[in-house]
Amino acid sequence: MIYSDKNSDKKPIAQKKIYHITLWGILVNALLSLIKVTAGSVVNSVALIADGIHSLSDLLTDFAVLISSRAGRRPPDKNHQYGHGKFETVGAQFIGVVLFIVGVGICRSSITSLIRGEKYFPGLTVVCVAFISVVSKEILFQVTRKIALTHRSSSLYANAWHHRSDAFSSLAVILGGLAGMAGFGFGDQIAGMVVGVMIILVAVKLIIDGFKELSEHSIDEEMVKKIQQVLKNHPEICHWHKLRTRKIGSEIFVDVHIHVNPQLTVKLSHDLTLEIENNIEEILQIPVNTLIHVEPCTPEEINGTAS
Repeated sequence: MIYSDKNSDKKPIAQKKIYHITLWGILVNALLSLIKVTAGSVVNSVALIADGIHSLSDLLTDFAVLISSRAGRRPPDKNHQYGHGKFETVGAQFIGVVLFIVGVGICRSSITSLIRGEKYFPGLTVVCVAFISVVSKEILFQVTRKIALTHRSSSLYANAWHHRSDAFSSLAVILGGLAGMAGFGFGDQIAGMVVGVMIILVAVKLIIDGFKELSEHSIDEEMVKKIQQVLKNHPEICHWHKLRTRKIGSEIFVDVHIHVNPQLTVKLSHDLTLEIENNIEEILQIPVNTLIHVEPCTPEEINGTAS
């Protein structure tokens, strides 16, 4: 069996980028939560206060990303020989749980206000503050998501969608504020409910994705088909079987058995496995850890008569 990990030298660079974008997220979330809660209290807007609490929850998840990504990208050691990647998955799960709790709380508060028949007309202030939030959080989402996809960070990817959910919730606040300005007194609470539901939906997706990874779920079917394509099209491979895949944190692991010409030297077999690994990385366009078990082709496979 031949195992290779060529990605350890890339981890410090990835960690640095994740650290920097998360620090920016902390700064933006701190400012937004302060502005939203203060403005919401002044103009008596349930939706804006709820949106401020959402931004405050972002601070918790930002710190979760810093901790989990740092722990998840530590190199393998004696007790964690496959690395520490699942710390990132646990971090993403934590973000999902926090989001779910925040979403339920916001929905409960908004529904209670509606049942009481409370009417709010918060005015233009809510619309202006929410608009600033939409623009800043959408920019954060785009940049954070790009870095998360580049460096395969599940916790950072989860946090990117947390930024997007905050942008969507602020958009709902804008609509609620405009409804209030038009004379509809329940627009603010309805906006709050919409915010809560959107947060819950994002949270459920993050939790489900995290459970898949923790339960050793294989990578998505499209990526598996691309790996199979590499194996089928390689001229030196007579046959392959026992293809297994999984994702651990930011890394993908691929195990496979290949049958090759029994006359190949150890050196040529080794070169062949490196070539296969490079081909898989090239077609997937992401770093991959491979474990390839080399076996001799049977005479039937060599002659092309194997069933």
